[in-house]
Amino acid sequence: MSDMNLEQARFNMVEQQIRPWEVLDPRVLQVLEYTPRERFVPDHLRNLAFSDMNLPMGHGEVMLSPKQEGRMAQAAELDESEQALEIGTGSGYFTACLARLCGHVTSVDIHQDFLDTAAERLEREAIRNVTLKQGDAARGWDDGKRYDAVVVTGGLPELHQGFHHSLTVGGRLLLIVGEAPIMEGLLITRVGEDQWSTESLFDTWLPPLINAPRTRRFDF
Repeated sequence: MSDMNLEQARFNMVEQQIRPWEVLDPRVLQVLEYTPRERFVPDHLRNLAFSDMNLPMGHGEVMLSPKQEGRMAQAAELDESEQALEIGTGSGYFTACLARLCGHVTSVDIHQDFLDTAAERLEREAIRNVTLKQGDAARGWDDGKRYDAVVVTGGLPELHQGFHHSLTVGGRLLLIVGEAPIMEGLLITRVGEDQWSTESLFDTWLPPLINAPRTRRFDF
C-alpha cells in the first residue's frame, strides 16, 4: 500500500468507523490517526490494518477494532500527567496510543512473544514511556501502585473486583464484560476509597482473557 493510500485509509478509519461510534475527543482522534496501525499488525494482515474488525494475533487472541480502541481511549480521559495500566499488550498498538495520551503506561501480557514483538515496535516508533511486564493478570494486577486508568483489552466473562483497588480515587477502569455474542463495555470510576460508579458504554465482543474467572455452571 502506497503512502498516499495509507494516509487515506487512516483518514477513512477515523471518519467512517471511529467518529460514528461517538468518539469525538480531538486528542484521541489525532493519536489514532497519527499512530501507524499498519506497523503493529503481522505482515500478512497489513492490508486489513484499518478494517472494522478484530484481527487475529495468535494464541487465540485478537487486536481491538479501531472503534473499540477509540471508545476505550476516550472513556479513559487520560492527560499527560497520568499513569495507565493496560492488561493485554497484544500487538502494542493500543499501548502506543495510550502512551501518547498520558505520562506512562505499564502494560502486562501473559504471552512473552507478544511482549517481545511489542517492545520492538514501540522502540521503532520512539515510544519509551512504557514498561512491559509478563504475567497472568486475568484476576487483577497488584504491583503496589495505583493508576489513573486501567484498560483491559480482553473480555471478562464475569465482572470481578480484581482491578478496582488498582485505581486512584477518580481513576477509570475500562472493561468488556459478558459472554458471546453480545458483551458490554463498562466504565467504572473510583469515586471514593470504597465507592465505585459504573456506566455502560457500548455492546461489543472480545474473546476472554486467558484464565479469566468464571462461575462454574452445571448442566442437568
